Amino acid sequence: MTESLQSESKRGVPLWAQLLIWAGLLGLLALVALGLAKAKTPILTNGSAVPEFTLPLYEGYEYGGAADVTLAALRGKVVVLNFWASWCKPCESEAADLEAAWRIYQPGGEVVFLGVDYVDTEPEARSYLAKFDITYPNGPDMGTRISQIFNRNLGVPETYVIDRQGILRYVKIGPFASVEEIQAVVESVLAGE
Repeated sequence: MTESLQSESKRGVPLWAQLLIWAGLLGLLALVALGLAKAKTPILTNGSAVPEFTLPLYEGYEYGGAADVTLAALRGKVVVLNFWASWCKPCESEAADLEAAWRIYQPGGEVVFLGVDYVDTEPEARSYLAKFDITYPNGPDMGTRISQIFNRNLGVPETYVIDRQGILRYVKIGPFASVEEIQAVVESVLAGE
């Protein structure tokens, strides 16, 4: 009896099971490699049509009184889409400049700024918005749905400027240095149409 137990334990895992395990591991590695390759490749590049999205807005930061805003509703306007977070120190360096630029363009109605709060909590986000006296529409990126469209992977802040037809025209990774820099980008997109 002892001999039969020893010979069974020496046999180990059957060959078919080993092959199945190795095939499963190779498949998993292939999926990871594809995911990493996708993360390095932007989904949207300049000149690409931006897919439709809906941004729920924080109370007090609505657009035209609506609790959310869609990209389709903004067709005909230039959209400055800024990803930020309350925990992001570089975001703080551009917050006042974004607000100042918004106040320049808001009366004309041709340009809309949208703040997309990335991986944050509402109380901290509201404190940030109050601290920098932000008045343009802002809301959370629930489940990172919007950031996934843009394949954000370099960290906040990131800003995307979308033309009147919904085409991505400019990408800024990192903070803007001045109101003038923001205006130069917006004016370029306005003039290019």
